[in-house]
Amino acid sequence: MKEIWRQKLDFLMEIDKMKSIYRRTLVADGSRRETDAEHSWHVAVMAMSLLDQTPMQGLDGARIVRMLLVHDLVEVYAGDTFAYDEAGYTDKAQREQAAADRLFALLPAQEGAEYRTLWEEFDAMQTPDALFAAAIDRLQPFLNNIRTQGYTWEHGKVRRPQVERRLQPVMQVFPQMEPMLRRQLDDAVRAGWLGA
Repeated sequence: MKEIWRQKLDFLMEIDKMKSIYRRTLVADGSRRETDAEHSWHVAVMAMSLLDQTPMQGLDGARIVRMLLVHDLVEVYAGDTFAYDEAGYTDKAQREQAAADRLFALLPAQEGAEYRTLWEEFDAMQTPDALFAAAIDRLQPFLNNIRTQGYTWEHGKVRRPQVERRLQPVMQVFPQMEPMLRRQLDDAVRAGWLGA
């Protein structure tokens, strides 16, 4: 019994490091960059709030929230990879697999396997729950970029086609949002926040 407690508490203290992993995205008021922990909390609440706004049927809201809460845990060791960093994506999968091996091994075996399954499901985007979770994960930084006058896009020299590719799951899960998203992209290009 003591061993299980020690394992769980060690894991919980290890993931506290997410509070110190800064993403490129600014918080919505533009005052600073957000942390991985803040991002995970925000997307989990977004999923709860937007679950009734998709035409998709049979989604498991609790599973989606759990998936979103674990989807970036591996960044404790692998670090955050900027969504539009092509060079960073060349070894992202290997870095994250190694991080998952290390991090989830801190937990009791069954729990570690459960967390890893959620993380792998999210990453693969093959199930309806994972697709919904991925759409939320991609919508959140888009909205923050709109609120911060394209801060991340400008600094990363991001172009509209790159953002449109990232938004494909959002448009699939929330088709009614597509006209609004396209208008916001038009506005961002006109304002010079996003390359054409």
